[in-house]
Amino acid sequence: MAAWTKDELNAIGGTDELRVAARRPDGTLQNPVTIWVVRRGDDLYVRSYKGNGGKWYRGTQVTHTGHIESGGVEKDVTFDDADPAVEDEIDAAYRTKYHGYAANIVDPMLAEQARATTLKLVPA
Repeated sequence: MAAWTKDELNAIGGTDELRVAARRPDGTLQNPVTIWVVRRGDDLYVRSYKGNGGKWYRGTQVTHTGHIESGGVEKDVTFDDADPAVEDEIDAAYRTKYHGYAANIVDPMLAEQARATTLKLVPA
């Protein structure tokens, strides 16, 4: 399994936003969408604030592959379901990283519908 480099983790983890595009079965990419990203140790995670209703999230569930751009890093990735055992730590990462945003913006990222869509980004 591929791993993020320290520079990639620092660059992506240090930015507020990430552009994500799911790969279609024909190999083309969906239009990129800007979302939030958090780092937990040597891993990166994303969630859909719309839960399963997020188009970008539904796209990830087709091929489980795609492309991300953030902090000057562009990378093909796979989208793996997050281990439920780390969900509370991911919540804490969202709270810490986005503490400067209003609660009505952050709280949906901590709601059960968003938690159910937590994906671990793995470099392809």
